[in-house]
Amino acid sequence: MAIWKQSIDLDRINAWNANTLVEHLGMRVTAIGEDHVSGTMPVDARTVQPFGLLHGGASVALAESLGSLAANLTLDSEREMAVGLDINANHVRAATSGLVTGSARPLHLGRSTQVWEIRIVDEDERLICISRLTVSVVPRRSPKPV
Repeated sequence: MAIWKQSIDLDRINAWNANTLVEHLGMRVTAIGEDHVSGTMPVDARTVQPFGLLHGGASVALAESLGSLAANLTLDSEREMAVGLDINANHVRAATSGLVTGSARPLHLGRSTQVWEIRIVDEDERLICISRLTVSVVPRRSPKPV
């Protein structure tokens, strides 16, 4: 059974990212399953560090973007929103080209906090980064995305 409380439309969700870090780094949400959100990010001049390896901060940006999106999709967007509280990441393997794919799955969906695990793999399904994101569920104070 799906955990989402909002309708899933990939085009609409990707449009939310216009003029944001997500768009600048070339991230795209590619799939939303019953209990996960997946997306890709290129390993290119926007996302590598000076040695040509995928920047750890870019991996964390992908992890937080996917986990935050997933968390918000589980909430009543008229009344509440999820905001990042803590993120950690272990960088397991280097990536130098192609696309990396992240997939966010819930570990805990509570009333006031949620914990998400985000796995980032390369095109050969090798683990690049594993991350855990904790979000706080708070009353909505800002307009929701269109």
